[in-house]
Amino acid sequence: MGARFKVVIVGTGFSGLGQAIQLEKAGIRDYVILEKADEVGGTWRDNSYPGCACDVQSHMYSFSYEQNPDWTRSFSRQPEIFDYLKGVTDKYRLRDKIRFGVEITGAHWDESKSLWTVETKSGEEFVAQFVVSGVGGLHIPRIPELPGIERFQGRTWHSAQWDHDYDLTGKRVAVVGTGASAIQFVPRIARDVTRLDLFQRTPPWIMPKPDHAMPDWAKQLFRRVPGAQRAYRTALYWLLEVRALGFNGHPALMKAGEAVAKRHIRKQIPDHDLRRKVTPDYTMGCKRVLISNDYYPALSRDDVNVVTDGIREVREHSIVDEAGVEHEVDAIIYGTGFHVTDALEYLRITGVDGRDLAKEWATEGMRTHFGITVAGFPNLFFLLGPNTALGHNSVVFMIESQARYVVDAIKLTERHRAAALTVRERAQEEFQAEIQDKLVKGVWTQGGCKSWYLDAKGVNRTIWPGFTWRYWQRTRHVDPSHYELTGRAR
Repeated sequence: MGARFKVVIVGTGFSGLGQAIQLEKAGIRDYVILEKADEVGGTWRDNSYPGCACDVQSHMYSFSYEQNPDWTRSFSRQPEIFDYLKGVTDKYRLRDKIRFGVEITGAHWDESKSLWTVETKSGEEFVAQFVVSGVGGLHIPRIPELPGIERFQGRTWHSAQWDHDYDLTGKRVAVVGTGASAIQFVPRIARDVTRLDLFQRTPPWIMPKPDHAMPDWAKQLFRRVPGAQRAYRTALYWLLEVRALGFNGHPALMKAGEAVAKRHIRKQIPDHDLRRKVTPDYTMGCKRVLISNDYYPALSRDDVNVVTDGIREVREHSIVDEAGVEHEVDAIIYGTGFHVTDALEYLRITGVDGRDLAKEWATEGMRTHFGITVAGFPNLFFLLGPNTALGHNSVVFMIESQARYVVDAIKLTERHRAAALTVRERAQEEFQAEIQDKLVKGVWTQGGCKSWYLDAKGVNRTIWPGFTWRYWQRTRHVDPSHYELTGRAR
């Protein structure tokens, strides 16, 4: 038997760190955090591409209980967010709880002992009563299988695995994908390369980015006046929260946003043909809405070419598009996002009666209760699990709600001196029916596009369909009637 703990947390991004802090606050200190890398940070450690930044205001994209009065910009860049997470780790003395360089491969539930055994790539095992997954859905790069890519003689990499040793100066570069990462790094590398061919499948809706440096007087105010930063954060929260109306069954409300986005295109792109290429033909919100002030100007450069014909094949030193045009390139960069609805398929997680979570989700779809617990998998919790991601507000708000919910569930188990709690199948199915009914009416399904929000069957297993305050309200406390308590604590 491996090392024994009450709780095993997987990952050290906002989710894993946030869960550890809530355990500490609750007086639960018998836990360990497993991290595959050699530093904390999750997404904000891995994504270090040029121009990487958050698209939610930093005063909102941070822990409510750990505010930072010194954010340099309203939308902070990756190094600053990375430093924030390292600072939070050190403040709460979490490093002593972290096992770095430990990559999990699966976990299995022992019904006779009411314990999880977490398996790792090195063969080391960790045994725990509770397991909390904080791996999120944006950690496994999605790399397309391009015909002939094995013949390519140049360099290739994904935006989340940026090759900082390769000098792009003077190179001919192909960028595949036009998602959230690409619109940030394309403007940065376009000024260095000799030629940039951007292969676009579907153009994103892009709004102007209301970014600005935080003035010194504001930083001083936040430091010196209790409640000032909280008031600012509250104002940001409601400003973002109202956008949920447009996403949830009221796509007509997105027309105003589309008008702003189209004006943004006209203002920044003088060429009519290029305008046509980058103007979406689906309802705003169907895909992730992006923000940028420098993406369209970058596309307007003489040395940047937007290709919409798709990729036919890759040759030793070039890419041939579907129109038969050959584009000579020295490097290929993938801005193609991540595995989201299938992010856990690489893990073998087995629950009651040997139930295989990956297989069940592959056949039946990702089904949970509040995106946190799963029927048949006792004492297992997900943070930012299925249907808890957002298109309109900060996911850190959701993470905080979930981390507190997990602590409440553990406390409920302790009060009843039980060994395990499992969400009832009926409660899970009622929740699934409710949210899927809302999602079917939402812009993600009705907007006329395909996106990473949808699974292979076209069902939205990613987004929370509603206001985040409603999610907070419903997860403030665990409803004991939703769960079955079993066994006796040892």
